[in-house]
Amino acid sequence: MTPDPDFDELMSDAEQGERERLRRVHDMLIVAGPPPELTPQMEAGPTLAMTIGARGSRRHVQRRVALLAAAIIVLLLAFLVGYITGNDNKVGGQVLKLQGTAAAPNAQASLRVEDVDPAGNWPMELAALGLPKLPPKGYYEVFLVRNGKPWAPCGTFVVKNEKVGVSVRLNAPYRLRPSDSWIVTRQQWGDRGAGPVVLQPLT
Repeated sequence: MTPDPDFDELMSDAEQGERERLRRVHDMLIVAGPPPELTPQMEAGPTLAMTIGARGSRRHVQRRVALLAAAIIVLLLAFLVGYITGNDNKVGGQVLKLQGTAAAPNAQASLRVEDVDPAGNWPMELAALGLPKLPPKGYYEVFLVRNGKPWAPCGTFVVKNEKVGVSVRLNAPYRLRPSDSWIVTRQQWGDRGAGPVVLQPLT
């Protein structure tokens, strides 16, 4: 066992005030004694297996979190699609399928009616395919149908290529009813009222 160091020998050259301060520190260290010895495991430090295991565990947790997040996104998308499909009989969120008439037998379209905005507008989007390009001054018009008759226009558009199709934003600034529907007509500049129907609701 090593004897305690003699303070007077160690501090023989120090000034009186400094010697007193250091003596108090020295006495406290003697009372506290030496620090406890480290266990063999702590003295050896972390092993390679411990490090690899920790990294593998973190990767496993990150993978599980990513899979869980992906599953939640899929469920939310499925819910959204189901909600839109299940509410086709309502005005907001309605998706109306349209088919071509004898005037445009190859045409088909989908009209999505979005929720009303604070001003009372009902934004819509029409995606159509198979409508032929019309001659100069010709255009297509979307009509709101109420009680079986064209009631009010919702927007116009033209087509350059029937194979490419067209996607246009429209608007219905009216008070819509759940029974309302829409058609697409072929118009000529100067027409009054609805022209020949080229797209009508799918039956």
